[in-house]
Amino acid sequence: MRLLNRLNQYQRLWQPSAGAPQNVTVGELAARCFCSERHVRTLLRQAQQAGWLIWQAQPGRGKRGRLRFLASPASLRKTMMEQALEQGHQLSALGLAQLAPGELRAMLQPFMGGQWQNDTPTLRIPYYRPLDPLRPGFLPGRAEQHLAGQIFSGLTRFTCDGQRPSGDLAHGWDISADGLRWDFYIRSTLHWHTGDTVATSQLYQRLLMLLRLPALNRLFISVKRIAVTHPQRLTFYLHRPDFWLAHRLASYCSRLAHPDMPLVGSGPFRLTLFTPELVRLESHEQYHLSHPLLKAVEYWIAPQLFARDLGTSCRHPVQINIGKPEELATLSQVSSGISLGFCYLTLRKSARLSLRQARRLVNIVHSSSLMQSLAVDENLITPSGTLLPGWALPQWDDREAVPLPARLTLAYHLPVELHAMAEQLQRHLAELGCELTLIFHNAKSWDGAHPLAQADLIMGDRLIGEAPEYTLEQWLRCDPLWPHVLDAPAFAHLQATLDALQILPDEEERHAALQQVFSGLMNEAVLTPLFNYHYRISAPPGVNGVRLNPRGWFEFADAWLPPPEC
Repeated sequence: MRLLNRLNQYQRLWQPSAGAPQNVTVGELAARCFCSERHVRTLLRQAQQAGWLIWQAQPGRGKRGRLRFLASPASLRKTMMEQALEQGHQLSALGLAQLAPGELRAMLQPFMGGQWQNDTPTLRIPYYRPLDPLRPGFLPGRAEQHLAGQIFSGLTRFTCDGQRPSGDLAHGWDISADGLRWDFYIRSTLHWHTGDTVATSQLYQRLLMLLRLPALNRLFISVKRIAVTHPQRLTFYLHRPDFWLAHRLASYCSRLAHPDMPLVGSGPFRLTLFTPELVRLESHEQYHLSHPLLKAVEYWIAPQLFARDLGTSCRHPVQINIGKPEELATLSQVSSGISLGFCYLTLRKSARLSLRQARRLVNIVHSSSLMQSLAVDENLITPSGTLLPGWALPQWDDREAVPLPARLTLAYHLPVELHAMAEQLQRHLAELGCELTLIFHNAKSWDGAHPLAQADLIMGDRLIGEAPEYTLEQWLRCDPLWPHVLDAPAFAHLQATLDALQILPDEEERHAALQQVFSGLMNEAVLTPLFNYHYRISAPPGVNGVRLNPRGWFEFADAWLPPPEC
């Protein structure tokens, strides 16, 4: 970036006098810029032609010339950033900002929120961490799950209220009387983000690739085979009926990328840039459902900028603020709610931890002031009184407090609130004569290498997006947590129970049966929820159509910006 180098050199010329006029020799300027006298003369000539400074040289070697500055490096940087953004060079804009880390906040923030750039509406979201790569199957991060839903389409999708599946790539489907054949009718007007027509055979290929993933193979365990039975029809043949099948296909983990290009989808937005500093989405003009109202959405990722700034999206992953510091007074909370997802505690019954001891631990968590005294941001979490609305926690008689084991081990992963929870529980149990060893797993899930085999107690975060009852069934079926919490016979019985309830065609019956499964786990003190998060989205007055979705984000396709005043 030649322009970046010129600005960097200009900064070196400016610094000694902070912009005041200087009497200086060419040799001194060359030393500042770590270059030859010939090169510094070229820099001075170029800067003067650009209107940045005035250089009045004096005849004679070693004579002092007069250097006057016409623009500050900060103002030049801002102008260059605006020009780069107008020209669609977002990475150049970020590069310009990163020249001066100490001023990064002031430089970037004016470009956040809703902006019209080059006559196109663009929404820029400041974000606190790099996004993980988008890979097929399950993703641990809420932001990545949401992003996958914006880029890729599934055979089905969840309705706006997030409760039931509806058509997406398939406009409809039929189920045979015995529940063993599902025909999905594929739309005839589908296009990939490349502009190419979507072929049913390509969707078939990608589905087969997904089913080779161990976690998704468990999710679709009832599928015997898939076939293209017509150029516009995909047919699923099942071993046993599975009336969650349309839900499974609507989940973000089942969204379908191009079989040969894993980052090309057919969703409302196409991915045009994915770097640790910037992620950019642009609207897909040939999207088969309602077209997005924004041209582009960008995540501007700068952890050093947002780590302590409460005026960005980075106060906490579940609290998104879209706007600039000067707009904080005008930001309004446009949508909020309590997450259905929860942080949880599971207890593995063993020779070291009996049922009565496990129940006492659960009572300690819910009956003491332990969660109320956590050192977390105010109004960030609320203790869970139910697993889901109407799924009440069990009540046990704890008048006779059974002694706790002398030693226990707790394994837990992110989010950071579980750090505070683990330390608080450790202190509380120490007062009761139980030494709690903590093992922190620095990840958002239990995928990959994990310490579960060493743990008596386990804490984690169960994200719930759409269709909460189905999501909990998926959790029991696919998460590597459960084979470690339950012994082999209990885990096999759990899976058989899930197989039995999925064949119930009536949704209310399935929900009731699943509630009984979780009631049993809670009554046995195997599982207890800890707390839910407060989801919040705030935006300045000019950003419209922002509505909290079940995953704690908002649908980018619904957001819109009014055009600027003439």
